[in-house]
Amino acid sequence: MKCPSVTPRRGVLGGVWVTHPKGRVRAGAAARTRGTSDPAAAAPAAPEAAAGAAGPGPSLPAHRGPGPAPPPGWAEPGARQDARPPRTPSPLPPPSAGAMASLLCLSLLAAAAAATSPGRLVPFDLLYADGVRAYLARDWARAAELLQRALHSYAGLRAARRACRAACAREEPFAGGPGRWEAALLGPVLQRAGCLQRCLGRRLRPAPSAHRAGRAVRRDFERREPYNYLQVAFFQLKKLDQAVSAAHTFFVANPQHLQMREDIEKYRRMSGVKSDSFQDLEATPHWEAYESGVQHYDADEYLQAVARLEESLSEALSALEECRALCEGPWEDEDEEEKMQPGLYEAIAAHYIQVLKCRQQCVLEIATKPGRISATEDFIPSHLDLLQFAYSQVGNQTLAAECAASYLLFYPTDEPMLEKMKQYRTELGEDAAVTARQSIQHYVQRSLMEKKLIYYAVEHLGETFNDPDLWTPDELIPENLREKHREDQEKQKQETLDVKEREKRGPLPFEGIAVTMDSQQMNGTQRVVFDRVLTESECKGLLRLTKAAGEAGDGYRARRSPHTPHERFEGLTVLKAVQLAQNGDVEWRDAKLLLQASEKSRKIIESYFTPGKKLHFSFTHLVCRRAVDGEQEGRMDLSHPVHADNCLLDPEGQECWKEPPAYVYRDYSGILYLNDDFQGGGLFFTEMDTVTVTAEVHPKCGRLVAFSSGKENPHGVWAVSRGRRCAIALWYTHSQEHAEQERVKAEELMEQRAMEQEQPDGDKRQGTDGSSRSSSEPRAPSRATKPADQRQKPGLDRKQHPKVLRARDEF
Repeated sequence: MKCPSVTPRRGVLGGVWVTHPKGRVRAGAAARTRGTSDPAAAAPAAPEAAAGAAGPGPSLPAHRGPGPAPPPGWAEPGARQDARPPRTPSPLPPPSAGAMASLLCLSLLAAAAAATSPGRLVPFDLLYADGVRAYLARDWARAAELLQRALHSYAGLRAARRACRAACAREEPFAGGPGRWEAALLGPVLQRAGCLQRCLGRRLRPAPSAHRAGRAVRRDFERREPYNYLQVAFFQLKKLDQAVSAAHTFFVANPQHLQMREDIEKYRRMSGVKSDSFQDLEATPHWEAYESGVQHYDADEYLQAVARLEESLSEALSALEECRALCEGPWEDEDEEEKMQPGLYEAIAAHYIQVLKCRQQCVLEIATKPGRISATEDFIPSHLDLLQFAYSQVGNQTLAAECAASYLLFYPTDEPMLEKMKQYRTELGEDAAVTARQSIQHYVQRSLMEKKLIYYAVEHLGETFNDPDLWTPDELIPENLREKHREDQEKQKQETLDVKEREKRGPLPFEGIAVTMDSQQMNGTQRVVFDRVLTESECKGLLRLTKAAGEAGDGYRARRSPHTPHERFEGLTVLKAVQLAQNGDVEWRDAKLLLQASEKSRKIIESYFTPGKKLHFSFTHLVCRRAVDGEQEGRMDLSHPVHADNCLLDPEGQECWKEPPAYVYRDYSGILYLNDDFQGGGLFFTEMDTVTVTAEVHPKCGRLVAFSSGKENPHGVWAVSRGRRCAIALWYTHSQEHAEQERVKAEELMEQRAMEQEQPDGDKRQGTDGSSRSSSEPRAPSRATKPADQRQKPGLDRKQHPKVLRARDEF
């Protein structure tokens, strides 16, 4: 039988979605493969097997017995974790006859290879495909075996490529020689290619070409998708420790995965799960050492900091070399079929530039912690900056000077470091030889050489390049590209100046308030979290007012469950609160406290975001969300779906439309929390896709979260699954014509009440609203207060300000 050539079709063999009674699972890259690793697994799972497959991703019950009960309604791994309910998937067309014939041929070839190649490394994408097929057929033992083998094969392939490229660099080094330039240049290239083929042929069986998986499959492995399937297989096999490790490994790289977030919490509550099972099986050594070193550094434990930071730097440079070796892969071009095929020199140049750009981006890969979106800026230089200070603190001026000299290779005009170098030379003596580290010299020289070639290709060959480094010297960039480079640098400088300008504004208008997280730490723009805005007693007073909201409140537009049937929504406006006080249903002091607390929040937000520009109230709402008893089991929705406050969010079009019925005049939003004795109910921010979670805020008494109301801050509220969550929701506008009229009326009624309370002699009597000054009123700043001195130690000023969360600690 002649095996036809087959182009995989979406929705045929490897359709995008497989329908299940519990939802849908993305067969993803695993189903779009070249064949199978096992002849017995060549045919797709029977329809009845697939249809009856229970989804993975444990929506685990809080099980306390000897073993976990079968999880009802798990979310399928690989499925888009969306804050919106899934759309009904379209049924898949049946496999075509040609596709079945092709699959059979590939199965026969795989069987023949298996019979003649003992000890071979089976291609990881075939093992992955078979593992997913076994998973859909509920063959958990086989799925676990195949998925583990796929991960081992993937690691083995990468190790073989790294080892062979390193070995061939030694065995067939490039060198100049006589003869035509083509022979001098391409001769060693051909010899290196031959060496690689021989080396990989010895290490990989079948042939290396069999291990070229598609981009989608490789992306699944880069995102650790196999661990999502694997954790379910282990759970079904009642191997809890292995299930937890697999789940945690996936979650570390995918912290925005909503279903896995819930599963991790359920694993933690399960009996029989050990805390040390939550380990990252793909952990990178340099990140563990780096975070430990920074912790010691922050605690002024410089000896320990030096050891860990040196370990981190060494491991990071090793990881960088491994990443660079893997860049020497096959040419990749998504539009290859649509473009005219390049000639010899154009093809060589294009592929070489692709490799160079990949190598340059490796510094971002090692500087990005798994699960994070953005890299740590100046990752390598920052090591040297921290090390020079730490070494100076332990009295090792020689190594401190070496680190300072190494840092100056990146930033040769950095004035503080140049001053440090003068100090070190004075202490060591002018005759002392101070040189940068050899490894750093090599790193900088090689990087500059590659950048020079890339920028030439950008200027003359129409290439594009996003330089990952802030330290690239201007003279290396072509003149016609420098303007854009300067604009990018100016933008970064402006962001830095904005932070400094905010620091120069001095303290907030009230004492005792702390900035817990700012925009950078929350991975966004125009976001901030303040703590200690209210005292515990003030929170209790406002919570007393919420009882009236439950009895006489207005809900939301007269609806008690406007966002979800699983919660009861209770709301109270400032005018309604004052009217209730007039009727004697609530105490005047509590109604007054609502006005004071919301005004205090306005002043804080105005001083932080828009100093000198008046913010007016747009709407103020004291709101509570109560979980409905008996309605929480199997719940999949949110307390408040993802949205923006002044525009209509369109995640599919990546746009937010500023048009009615959106409140287009709103400029800033705030939430002042009153309690934390409930489960769920946290605020989270997302990207425009409404899926990728970028930051999360946990409620507690006196915590104020504030943010701009536009498309830059889509946000939602996790489901309140137990108890009652109360807060003051606040919206502000720069437009006076849209100022909150109910608040004006409420303040007038409050003034009338104050006048009625006045005695004939003009003194005020205490009354029910109390005579003591509320902590909501600002204190006059003391003239004797002096600004704190800035610390010279590199890094954040952690001694003059309260301890704040770092970006990497958010999840």
